[in-house]
Amino acid sequence: MKNIRNFCIIAHIDHGKSTLADRLLQVTGTVTDREAQAQVLDDMDLERERGITIKSHAIQMNYQLNGEDYILNLIDTPGHVDFSYEVSRAIAACEGALLIVDAAQGIQAQTISNLYLALEHDLEIIPVLNKIDLDSANPEEVKDQIVDLLGCERGDILAASGKTGVGVPEMLEAIVARVPAPKGDPEAPLQALIFDSVFNPFRGIIAYYRVLNGSISKGEQVKFVATGKQYGAEEIGILKLKPLPQKRVEAGNVGYIISGIKTAKEVKVGDTITSVARPCESAIQGFENVKPMVFAGIYPVDTEDYEELRNSMDKLQLNDASLTYEPESSAALGFGFRCGFLGMLHMEIIQERLEREFDMTVITTVPNVSYIAHTKKGVRLIVNNPSDLPEPNYLESVEEPFIAAQIISKAEYVGVIMTLCIEKRGILKNQIYLTSDRVELQFELPLGEIVFDFYDKLKSISRGYASFDYQPVDYKPSRLVRLDILLNGDPVDALSALIHADNAHTLGKKICAKLRELIPRQQFDIAIQAAIGAKIISRETVKALRKDVTAKCYGGDISRKRKLLEKQKKGKKRMRQVGNVEVPQSAFMAVLKLD
Repeated sequence: MKNIRNFCIIAHIDHGKSTLADRLLQVTGTVTDREAQAQVLDDMDLERERGITIKSHAIQMNYQLNGEDYILNLIDTPGHVDFSYEVSRAIAACEGALLIVDAAQGIQAQTISNLYLALEHDLEIIPVLNKIDLDSANPEEVKDQIVDLLGCERGDILAASGKTGVGVPEMLEAIVARVPAPKGDPEAPLQALIFDSVFNPFRGIIAYYRVLNGSISKGEQVKFVATGKQYGAEEIGILKLKPLPQKRVEAGNVGYIISGIKTAKEVKVGDTITSVARPCESAIQGFENVKPMVFAGIYPVDTEDYEELRNSMDKLQLNDASLTYEPESSAALGFGFRCGFLGMLHMEIIQERLEREFDMTVITTVPNVSYIAHTKKGVRLIVNNPSDLPEPNYLESVEEPFIAAQIISKAEYVGVIMTLCIEKRGILKNQIYLTSDRVELQFELPLGEIVFDFYDKLKSISRGYASFDYQPVDYKPSRLVRLDILLNGDPVDALSALIHADNAHTLGKKICAKLRELIPRQQFDIAIQAAIGAKIISRETVKALRKDVTAKCYGGDISRKRKLLEKQKKGKKRMRQVGNVEVPQSAFMAVLKLD
């Protein structure tokens, strides 16, 4: 055990985590030159296309220093704020972390929040200054920032370049020297923490775990504590680039187990594996459940695909434990699921993965957050779907979730950033100058306002410099109303939204105008209305397609034409009663992009 090191790589998005991980794998000979490619560990097509890491990836490296053999277990983590749950799980399985900072960009918001996560778990932090080969790098200035943040010595900071491979051997030496060996008792009963799982169509569910105490052997009967189920360990092993079977995995190491589990519900991330013959006394503590930030409905395009969508969601949840969902039904879209995501990018990625990995075409409704409604009878309701909000005459008050946001930016963009946050009903709490040119702004903002396009707008007004991070604070009372969209008098529940009373009229007008462009014309007039309770606040009409029925009357009496027009009018009226209005998927998407 004294020669095992478990560590992860944490950083802000785009600071070069995956590239440095590639260099570590090459220097230790874990990946041959033939297998080497950019971002070796990002095995999803989606990750390569977008150039971001979505999943944490664990891999074991063998390393020799001064004639001793060491086993290094590396976990490469995502940098985007929407995947911070992946980072927290990786941190729970490690004793040390490489904190990587871009020498050109300096410390950004996600650097700080990932660092705090690591410090909460008492991890040994090794600061690394990456991209020192860039022309725009400011190594001395960024070193000052790191010293201020960590309180470490300047000599502790390693300088490296993921692109050229400079400084990577020193990094490996520092990992061996500074990261503590895992603590644990190899003789105690088995106790292992599950930190990830994947679904394999041939082998069933593969769980990844970190052994804290004891050891696990092939063929042994094991028990999952949270579900109480027992299995035989058909295959166990360690994680190289491909899984490598072993006879036994001992304390301090990271491995996988295949035991023929077929149903997704039986594996929970954060669960404890123990032996049936010698069970451990207690489960491993301190693993929290995920708190979704954004809710949206996901519905199959064809209603008969509902069961298939449920199976796909089960398998996807195995691989992404931060996805939560429950069944719901909508009058407009039939049966589907109400899903909880950690942010808008997370929602977009889930939708793409459903389409790519499971061939499911889905419709996503307008995203929203969860609110608390108090009725006049004193009942407290949690509202995840706007259509569950009681009518205005029964409603006493509504509370909405607020967040504490930290925005780090260059000083020249402070004005536009403040304007944006105040437009989104934000309250400025604090303003700290980190250096003469870098400012940290602390705002309190309603979560519902940042769900849609806040991050994109922030990036564009600050030319990509501002970085953003947030923590949920509390629920606060707010003047919220439910905006309903009616087509020919029937509410389309999938387009309902909870909105602050001051913005409801303008948004209602915009949605009606947008829908008028997108809904195809029918044989009858379609009235598009926006309503708050029983009060209509905006209306647009999609005009009917009309055939010129009077074309055959040339000259003659007006009563003849009148008779034909009346006949047409009756037909249109009847058609309107039987005809229904199809809302295209583009309309749901366009409502999200309304400015």
